[in-house]
Amino acid sequence: MLRRIAPILLTLVVVALGITALSAGPQTPPPRRSADYVVVVGVAGLRWEDVDPQGTPTLWQLARDGSIGSLSVRSAHQPTCPVDGWLTLGAGSFAAWTGSRSAGQCPPVEVTVEQPDRIGANLPEQESVVLHNQDRLPWGTVPGALSESVRCSVAVGPGAAVAAARPFGRVDRYEPTLPEDPADLLGSCVLGIVDLGVVAGEDPAVRAAAARTADAQLARVLAGRPPHSLVIVAGVSDTERPSRLHVAIADGPGWENGWLTSPSTGRRGYLQLVDLAPTALAALGRPMPDRPFLGRPAESVGGRPDDLSVAIAEPADADREAAAQRQVAAGFFTLLAGVQVVLAVAVLPLLRRARRHAGPYGPKPVPRRVVATVEVLLVAAALAMPAALLAEAVPWWRNHHPAATFAGLTAVLLAAATLLVRLAPGYRTTLGPLGAVAGLTALAVGLDVVTGARLQLNGVIGYSALEGGRYAGLGTVGLGVFIAGALLSAGWLAQQVRRGWRPMVMVVVGGAAVVVVGSPFLGADSIGAIALTAGVSVAAAISAGGWLTLTRLAWAAMAGLAVTVGFAVVDLGRPSAERGSLGRFLAALGDGTGGLTVRRSSASSFDTLVNSPLTVLALAGALLVWFALLQPWGGLMRLFGIYPAIRAAMAGTAVAAGVGGVLGAAALDVAGAAAALVVPVAALSALRVLDHSADRTRPGPDRPADAGPVDGGPVDGGPVDGGRADGGAATPDGAGAESDDRDGTKPDHEGGATPGRDADQAAAGGADGAGSGPGPGRGRAVRSSAEVATG
Repeated sequence: MLRRIAPILLTLVVVALGITALSAGPQTPPPRRSADYVVVVGVAGLRWEDVDPQGTPTLWQLARDGSIGSLSVRSAHQPTCPVDGWLTLGAGSFAAWTGSRSAGQCPPVEVTVEQPDRIGANLPEQESVVLHNQDRLPWGTVPGALSESVRCSVAVGPGAAVAAARPFGRVDRYEPTLPEDPADLLGSCVLGIVDLGVVAGEDPAVRAAAARTADAQLARVLAGRPPHSLVIVAGVSDTERPSRLHVAIADGPGWENGWLTSPSTGRRGYLQLVDLAPTALAALGRPMPDRPFLGRPAESVGGRPDDLSVAIAEPADADREAAAQRQVAAGFFTLLAGVQVVLAVAVLPLLRRARRHAGPYGPKPVPRRVVATVEVLLVAAALAMPAALLAEAVPWWRNHHPAATFAGLTAVLLAAATLLVRLAPGYRTTLGPLGAVAGLTALAVGLDVVTGARLQLNGVIGYSALEGGRYAGLGTVGLGVFIAGALLSAGWLAQQVRRGWRPMVMVVVGGAAVVVVGSPFLGADSIGAIALTAGVSVAAAISAGGWLTLTRLAWAAMAGLAVTVGFAVVDLGRPSAERGSLGRFLAALGDGTGGLTVRRSSASSFDTLVNSPLTVLALAGALLVWFALLQPWGGLMRLFGIYPAIRAAMAGTAVAAGVGGVLGAAALDVAGAAAALVVPVAALSALRVLDHSADRTRPGPDRPADAGPVDGGPVDGGPVDGGRADGGAATPDGAGAESDDRDGTKPDHEGGATPGRDADQAAAGGADGAGSGPGPGRGRAVRSSAEVATG
């Protein structure tokens, strides 16, 4: 009865952990009114490197008094050109202007602005722009949503007219240029939007001149700002490829001397362009529009250095890091995919010749040094992503040659990690490298997440603030690597205990991983937590042996569904502004706009599938496993039979990575990141098992002569117990004291008799021929005492 109800109880534990991790979120106080007027000042292309006390004294003083941050200017187009940025500012959601543009370049802001009454203005193109964003783009953006939420708005300059135009094209009050004394103009409406031009190009002298011009106009805006007002200065767009992070400053009551942040980023010092519209409405105490903004109201948090030069250096450095990350990441993943494909091809002949032959005939075995070298290379390939993550602890992007610096630093860390695994006490055993690699990987990613995921932000294997998808927590690549590391670590630990305790070990370790992934305070990835819950349930169900039956798969699916439903209920109960991605999607289904979310996810998945090097990693790993490792000569089936907890961990990893990719619109990126770890250690472990498939067991006081074959012992010690069938001398290593797992574990049943061994181990011995009679390519399973004595 206990065996029957154990899967149910363990599944309930995993579900409870998953829902607890997802539902415990930080309490966000509701936004409160803080100003009577809001003035948004935009300077397209303005970056923190353009701000200094001599050239831009007004910006410098405003940053000293107010709160500052890095602004991600993502819109519906990449790069975000000035007209796209202004439109996104006024829409509060990703938007794009109609018209064509050359690759990588932004056209000047050429917008037709009509002034029929010399008070307001009209944009005749606005109607077509609204239709374009509503029908052809997948966000359902409503241009002009910000101005529609206030009674009156004023715009200065053509870019501001784009932001302030209502959906039908009307701008309430408009001036093409900033007056010498703008006090009356800015005080005529509660919302003012001012366009101060463009800072473009990479020539420092040209950028400095444009920044000085904008700074002088900003001084007039501040001199004429209404009383009790909030002034927001933003670099509202890029001016060319590649994208960059830009200036964000907020100055007003309650915004003094802090960092800007937003619930949409969850990261101190980071803000999105789509956050500016809800920030303005929240400061004015106005309700949000019926169709919610994609952005969230910004807020000011403490912790900023007192020295403004030190404070500004931080977002400027983040901009440099994000720019360097984009250049390095593509090359790193392409190189990693190429190396792993080459290793997969190199492993094939080793697998074919790894099994020892009992007869006098057979192919010559591969030299031990060659096998040992390939094993070290497999360990290094599996540790490449953790090494790249740890390389982010050193500011390599500040060097004049960031790509070369990152490559050298990663190579040094990779060599150190590989040496650490190579010198580990259990390296000689079958599962030693697997356990060490998985443990180091889970530890590296887990500690980074627990300490704020600083290494993933703008990191090569993390996520870029320029992409606008994630700013905190666990990224897509990190999720795949952490899933593989956590579940393989759980499988290795479970294999060290008796069979009855293995599911509990899987649940404890896997449940802790679910909390790390799903907690809003840590990984903040609800989709990843749901996927990992399903994977942990699968792994726990088969960790003690047996097959992945339909019943067990159904339990895993029910566990993931239960976590999803539980979190959905909690998320829908929150205010609309505080809901996560799942709650927003379900709410969209309720109001009939869920199709837009599905459309965005489908487009994102297809783009990722086609363009990501991780797709190659996932497909190459799947081909190696299916057509080589899982074949009778490949060794993986034998490994699974002898070590059922490892089979459970790998099956759970496959389930979690697949579900996470599908639900997270990441295509094969999660699976590719997991495969980069799992496939090399699986190939290495398969080589170890095949190398010992013909080992003999010396009879001893605790193990009778008919106990059957034992796989997986020390590699460099030769045959563990009984010598080779080709006449080699027997070796006494571990004679009479080996367990069924050969990694220091105790046998599942004391005494070592054949009926007491794992059923999966016996099945493995028969499946690949290791337990059949002598012949070419096969080893004898049992040697009698007389045979051992005579050698």
